[in-house]
Amino acid sequence: MANNSTTARVTALFLDIGGVMLTNGWDRRSREAAAKKFGLDLDELNDRHRMTFDTYEAGKLSLDEYLRRTVFCKEQPFTMEQFKTFMYDQSQAYPEMIDLVKALKARYGLKIAVVNNEGRELNEHRISTFRLGDFVDFFISSCFVHFRKPDADIWKVALDIAQIPAEEVVYIDDRPMFVQVAQGLGLRGIVHNHKNVALTRDGLAAMGLSL
Repeated sequence: MANNSTTARVTALFLDIGGVMLTNGWDRRSREAAAKKFGLDLDELNDRHRMTFDTYEAGKLSLDEYLRRTVFCKEQPFTMEQFKTFMYDQSQAYPEMIDLVKALKARYGLKIAVVNNEGRELNEHRISTFRLGDFVDFFISSCFVHFRKPDADIWKVALDIAQIPAEEVVYIDDRPMFVQVAQGLGLRGIVHNHKNVALTRDGLAAMGLSL
């Protein structure tokens, strides 16, 4: 899904990380794998996760505090470091999308910004491990600004920092509602499917960003 109602030249891409450039950082599938590996009660883990993860993503809890509320609320036969290593190892890159963003930045001189919901430790691990800072100009992450999508202020902060009119920005996310909120602020939007990067490539080409 794309919105291409303006003919303004695109000068910036705002992107999510999870589901766009990388796999999700700590989603239901990862928690299922963790429950199986570490012998956890998945229902209890998910219940505790739901009650506290938003606070972690908003930068108001450390990862250790999140884990003490969800996993280490009782004695475990494994260490917190072992569990965190497992969490970090769940992240994988989507190289085709990363390469597309890099190529567009190089060809058109675009500003590239991340606008994402992520807890600090996971976010910093993913940025460092996959060298996102090599091509992303700035990161408007929930853990840094202390509010989360779909709060419209997170896109407004990104626009303020970029100093670019909203109509010159394309926002790419795998969640339709987040794209719709961004479009409501005047950004153009593409709903991304990591299994069909060609569709995103076509959407960008229709907005003047062809390779």
